[in-house]
Amino acid sequence: MTVTDLVPDRWLTFDGLANARDVGGLPLAGGGRVRPGVLLRTESLEGLSPADVARLTGELGVVQVLDLRKDEELLISGAGALAGAGVTVHRLSFIPDAGRGLPEIGDDADPMVGHYLAYLGDRGANVVTGVRRIAERETGATVVHCAAGKDRTGVLVALVCSAVGVPREEVVADYALSATRIDALFRRWTTAAGQPMPAPEEIDRHRPRAEVMQTFLQLLDERYDGPVGWLHEHGLTEGELATLRSRLRDENAV
Repeated sequence: MTVTDLVPDRWLTFDGLANARDVGGLPLAGGGRVRPGVLLRTESLEGLSPADVARLTGELGVVQVLDLRKDEELLISGAGALAGAGVTVHRLSFIPDAGRGLPEIGDDADPMVGHYLAYLGDRGANVVTGVRRIAERETGATVVHCAAGKDRTGVLVALVCSAVGVPREEVVADYALSATRIDALFRRWTTAAGQPMPAPEEIDRHRPRAEVMQTFLQLLDERYDGPVGWLHEHGLTEGELATLRSRLRDENAV
């Protein structure tokens, strides 16, 4: 059992979100924890109620949003209520609208691993920009989201957590936590659309699986000397990495 499994209060409850949690609270190698109230991860934000917006911008101090969705998704679902509340929204799509190619991952790897590597290959500049945006805010919280808050969001959060020193097993466990919210996400989506819930096996197909993130990170180890190596190779400087760590690491937390 990981420490991640023992921190239920990292989950955030909102009227219009089913998969929202604070990255803060994750343990750091050597002691301390990720600082709470700095990085929040969620699904898309179009369902936020006025009370949700007030809490996010007030109590939780959200000052910016990293939206990792494609333009097509934005056109269908909208930018979300935080944009209308004056919060800065950075559009950082992880998927090109056309011309996407999946990298070689081997016959035994889950196909989702290829999709995750493709985010880095197709939109590497946006990935690094997302890390920079998180690091550069001296105060306030950042919300990072995609559609369901599990794949694109999961990759960016995994890179950030790896870079600041969260142990590998905790990075993987945090990614896999979203599996517990997939039923609630589908229930929210189908209710809004007036459609029946999909069959259980179809819902299960969308659950994050720990082995996918584990394999993805192992391939970064083999090909780039790990997540930090990939970030450096794609433009993140040592100074920016130090700023990210200073922003997110609370080495005095127990």
